[in-house]
Amino acid sequence: MSERSFIGDSFNQFLREEKLMASRCKGCGALHLPPRPICPKCHSRDMAWEQMKGKGKLATFTSIAVSSTIMLNEGYGRDNPNCVGIVELEEGVRISGRVVGVDTKNPENIQLGMPLNIEFQHNGDGDDRVTYLAFRPNST
Repeated sequence: MSERSFIGDSFNQFLREEKLMASRCKGCGALHLPPRPICPKCHSRDMAWEQMKGKGKLATFTSIAVSSTIMLNEGYGRDNPNCVGIVELEEGVRISGRVVGVDTKNPENIQLGMPLNIEFQHNGDGDDRVTYLAFRPNST
């Protein structure tokens, strides 16, 4: 799909373009997310970018009330916890990201296995723009 190298900067650039990309080994077919330049299964360097659909289910999560300065500036903290989860995508790989649109003040109501859709969250402008990977419960 792209000639970009399999490094973190390439992955982050795809996120800014609102694409969740994994690497697929052309040797054994294994899919890796986050992407890797070398397949840990067969050690091949022959990798290809593959775009994920962005649909999955919540495998596990944590609700975080003690926040860093960055998260405090975004409005998270003791009175508004941040939820981070591991999402198992339809393609079979897992990725961590923010979980938004859930009741973080009552984490006992957040259901493991609930269907989620990808949501790209942008912060800042121009060269300072950062994109965060988030997932929101499926509305259907």
